[in-house]
Amino acid sequence: MTTLPSTLHLSTVDTADTVRIEITGDLDYDTADLLLEEATAQLSARPGLKDLHLHCAQIGTVDSMGLSILLMIGRRAAAAGTRLHLDDRPARLTRILDITGTLDYFAAAPPTSAANPQHHHTEPQTGEGTAQAARPTGPDGTT
Repeated sequence: MTTLPSTLHLSTVDTADTVRIEITGDLDYDTADLLLEEATAQLSARPGLKDLHLHCAQIGTVDSMGLSILLMIGRRAAAAGTRLHLDDRPARLTRILDITGTLDYFAAAPPTSAANPQHHHTEPQTGEGTAQAARPTGPDGTT
C-alpha cells in the first residue's frame, strides 16, 4: 500500500488592515513551515496589520509540529500588535487545542503594547475553587 504525501494549500486574501489565510490540507511536520513562512511574510510586509485570520475549516490532520507553528504564529502576531484569529475551526482542531491547554491562548484578548498605561499584571487569586500542589514544609520532607 502506498501512502500519498500530505499536502497543504494556502490562499491569502488581504484588505487594508486584515489578512486572511485559507488553509486546506494537513498541518503537520512536513507542511507546517509553509504556513509559518506565509504568516511571517504577511506580518513583516504589513506593519500596521490589525488582524490575521487563519481560516481553518479545511484543515486535515494537525500534529505537534502544526500546533507548535500555530503557537509561533500567535507569538509573532502578538509581537507585531496583530490579533490572531483561528476562524471556522473544525471540532478536531478545537479538541487538540483544548487537550493541550492552548485553546484559551487563541481566544485571548487582543495584544496590547507595553506603552499602554491601562495594561497591568495581576497575580492569580488563591482560594476556593483553585488547586495548589501540596509541598513538604518540614525539614525532613514531612508536613
